[in-house]
Amino acid sequence: MSLPGVLLLDAAGPEAGLLATAAAARGHQVHAATTAAAYADYRPELKGLLAGRVVTDFARPSRALDEIAAFARRRGVGAVLTVNEYLTELAARLCAELGVPGNDPVRARAARDKAAMAGAFAAAGVRAPHTVLVRSDAELRAALADPRVGFPCVVKPRSGAGSVGVTVVTDPVDVSAAADVAREAVGMYGSGGDSGLLVQAYAAGAEYSVESFTQDGVTTHLAVTRKQVTGGAKRVETGHSLPVSLPPAVQAAVYREVEAAIRAAGIRHGASHTEVIVSGDGRCMIIEIGARLAAGQIGLLIQHALGIDVWAALLDVALGRPAALAPSALGYATVRFVTSPHAGRLTSLYGFPRTGPGVPFVRWRAAIGGLVREPGANGHRLGSFVVTGLDADEVEERADALLRRVRIHVEPAPENAGQVRPASTSAIAP
Repeated sequence: MSLPGVLLLDAAGPEAGLLATAAAARGHQVHAATTAAAYADYRPELKGLLAGRVVTDFARPSRALDEIAAFARRRGVGAVLTVNEYLTELAARLCAELGVPGNDPVRARAARDKAAMAGAFAAAGVRAPHTVLVRSDAELRAALADPRVGFPCVVKPRSGAGSVGVTVVTDPVDVSAAADVAREAVGMYGSGGDSGLLVQAYAAGAEYSVESFTQDGVTTHLAVTRKQVTGGAKRVETGHSLPVSLPPAVQAAVYREVEAAIRAAGIRHGASHTEVIVSGDGRCMIIEIGARLAAGQIGLLIQHALGIDVWAALLDVALGRPAALAPSALGYATVRFVTSPHAGRLTSLYGFPRTGPGVPFVRWRAAIGGLVREPGANGHRLGSFVVTGLDADEVEERADALLRRVRIHVEPAPENAGQVRPASTSAIAP
């Protein structure tokens, strides 16, 4: 008896590659729904894993749904997955169309459109910052005058990911520029560019995310992840560490709010990544939720620290099988991201770690001689490395020591005229 096929909506990126590898290793035929441009950039190893592909246009979701569903039926697909933030709503609709385990297609927009998310949270009583959708300058002024918003506040696009187009505004004179940045933010497949943007009250406190799996409506929390985030107007994540132990009462409160957010977003079968802020008095606010496995190597951190095979778990949930989610290890893992000190041309790199004992993963994304940017979104990070061990303090100290050794040289480039500072060689600190 042949195993059901597995279909990935967009197989690009390291997380999708690991998922495809895991499915193929289990004997499943792996297929990808992709675009012509994306497929051209697939690595040869990934192309070699695929038993088939359907080329479509994700910017036209209704047409894509029909084309992908027809392909899936022909190929005997029994599981549909995506790790792409922009395709989670399409994945829910496709699962419903094919009758395979998936999220609620009616509520799936709440995990993708941040205005819908704010409405779903408010309707379900989820503790979240007050959020206003604005479409005009008059509505923007009204939102800023609302005492439930105030300053500082967050201005961001209604559709986006990776902190693209997001600005923390502390002074009213900066609001107009922040609004322009949010309006101009364009995500994948033509998403973004919407005249609507969100103004959100700023939530002060420590930033975490909660990594969870839900199966048949029952949620298991795998880990709480601590975030390292830059300050200032642009907040870029520079590190993740897990697992984090919160005080029992605080952790229970966080899990309650996260579970309410999961239900509000219609997440029934699959992974979720929920960003939360915990204030100094232990209160939890839900910032956003994604109906997907966390990016930024968090899946690897879970695997190395806790011994949970997240790729196998994703497959099992998508196939309607019991997933193994209990930790088999009691370790600790952290990732550090390298960013450029300013925009310009990257001329040299020194001291970047190599894989070895306690450093299971390294990835450098920037080309020597290529242009780099001062980080304004997570996609501007240049590289990353993971450090693991049994003691949290030792792991953090080693990661910081390795990061201090990294030195990059960035020179001004004509393409960045007016955006760069004088050339410098810098140690990159979190």
